[in-house]
Amino acid sequence: MSDEPPEWEFKERDVLILRELSRDTQLSSRDLARILDEKHGIEVSHVTVSESIRGMREQGVFREAVIPNEEYFVFGLFEFKFNTENFDEGWREAMEYIRDSPNTLFYFLSDGEYQWKSVMMFPTRPDESYWIHECYKRHGDVIANIRNSVIHNVLKFRTDPEILATLHEGE
Repeated sequence: MSDEPPEWEFKERDVLILRELSRDTQLSSRDLARILDEKHGIEVSHVTVSESIRGMREQGVFREAVIPNEEYFVFGLFEFKFNTENFDEGWREAMEYIRDSPNTLFYFLSDGEYQWKSVMMFPTRPDESYWIHECYKRHGDVIANIRNSVIHNVLKFRTDPEILATLHEGE
């Protein structure tokens, strides 16, 4: 994964491919070529569709992640508050510990009092508690507080195809 933003000139076809893939990630390039023709009047070969997908993947236009069904894991929203006295010496190790944890699904920075946030997944609630305990043991000099919220009854866990329409100025 590159630190640089993707450089991609979106064609209408690319956006439609992404939209169809967000509806059904299992579509083949042949299926996509057929859908582009039938639904959108765009005639293109499955080879061109495949090349477009590969190009977007290589440029980092979209990420592919295996996300198990939410019934197999417990999820939590974790928010990390800093101990500013020790932040300078240990922030990088703490950040990498959270980022590189196999339990971290999504990790991001935000503003406010709790500036690091992550969505994490664990096999059980005791595993979640153990992770918090270990995090404090290793990085408690940098992390003043971890606020975690149980995520339950996940009601939506996908990208709607409609949001992708904004990627192409022609639409």
